[in-house]
Amino acid sequence: MADRNDALAALVAEAGCTEAWLAGRVNALAAVGGVALTYDYSAVYRWIEKGQKPRKGVARFVAAALSERLGRRISPADFGMGDEASLAERGLTYSASPLATVETVLELGRADVKRRTLITKSPYLVAALAIPSRDWLLATLDEQQDSRGPRKVGMQQVEGIREMFRHFQEMDVMRGGGHARIALVQYMDDFVMPLLRQPHPEEVGKALYEAASEQCYLVGWMAYDDGQHGLAERYLIQSLRLAQASGNAPLGAHVLAGMSDQANLLGHPKEAISLAKAGQHAITADDSPACLTDLYVLEARAQAVVGNDDQAARAVGKAETLFERIKHENEPEWARFIDRAYVFGEAAHTYRDLGFRNPKYAKRGEEFATESLNEATRQRRARRGSLSYAARALTHLQRSNAAQAGHEALQVLNLAGQITSSRTHETIRDLSHRFKGYESEPEVAEFIGRARTEFNIAA
Repeated sequence: MADRNDALAALVAEAGCTEAWLAGRVNALAAVGGVALTYDYSAVYRWIEKGQKPRKGVARFVAAALSERLGRRISPADFGMGDEASLAERGLTYSASPLATVETVLELGRADVKRRTLITKSPYLVAALAIPSRDWLLATLDEQQDSRGPRKVGMQQVEGIREMFRHFQEMDVMRGGGHARIALVQYMDDFVMPLLRQPHPEEVGKALYEAASEQCYLVGWMAYDDGQHGLAERYLIQSLRLAQASGNAPLGAHVLAGMSDQANLLGHPKEAISLAKAGQHAITADDSPACLTDLYVLEARAQAVVGNDDQAARAVGKAETLFERIKHENEPEWARFIDRAYVFGEAAHTYRDLGFRNPKYAKRGEEFATESLNEATRQRRARRGSLSYAARALTHLQRSNAAQAGHEALQVLNLAGQITSSRTHETIRDLSHRFKGYESEPEVAEFIGRARTEFNIAA
């Protein structure tokens, strides 16, 4: 008979939860990951008192549930089940070694391409965000900042990697994150990461780490846009470590911006604010006005969610001011998407959220959405256009103009069919929810009917 699992018992006691609660939360987290579990209190009792272990893969959900409850990252190793889901755990680790990070990214990529459920359905864990952002910021502030200028690396492989990055980023911007992510993962694993296993002169090595971080970020961003949030979180954490190895502070701040965006979307606005502010502290407008603009507009979105209206408006104002300083020809390739369509679109969503509490903000939200929409239409960017149409629809609803809101929402549906993006589908679901009570308007009724038949979204 196995010994009692005192480590698990201590964590459950510290969390202040019952065995029944833990079993239910494990079932719920597994369900989100597409795994059907039916544990009850008796299973947790056996894990603790008899030292039994759950079936393969379940320990990661136990760890995620305890992490949520305790507000810090708990791994299966902390309660004697460390052989379970070790790769999923390493993906959340900000390693002291950049080479260990390379190996983690390679393993993540192989599991990702093979569609291993253990990785692709791993739970998003907000408690894992604090240590990477802290360690990256401290390391960045400790480094000499005068070496962050543009590098000219005469290495054909690096330029080829960056050319592929431009190609895949364009596909993401135009077609959504689910369109070509696996192809990018395969390229990264087959060509980019193996280069980092080899010794290089310092300048070349840093350039390779920089290019690898860019691609790892883009893979994470695509997974995020495609709704695979646990997988995206792991790629983004590893990208942040690769950015540190490259010595490129704006790139690391850019990764933090993506982590902030994801945290806010998943209902963790306070963590989103902290991540955005960490990026702001590490760079100046002289480093990358585009990146700093992004960090402020993402802070604004999270401030709006927590109800800090003045701070949200102030952050939007800072983003507007910084936006005027952007010269895209001087920005890195990864910052090219931070343009009028994107920045004003995020500002529109900020004022949309403010407008739910105070309709006086609705007009400003409409103005930002229109600016974003005009630019997105000019560039034929369906994803950004759909998001901005949705924001403008809700500003009309806030001013009791349901007919116009329904008309705008129909445009969201027209664009959504052109892209593979879970964020756009979530936007349609949100609109359907907010239109409840307005079905008497023909445009709203048409939107709800099409959302149901074309995207399987019930009102």
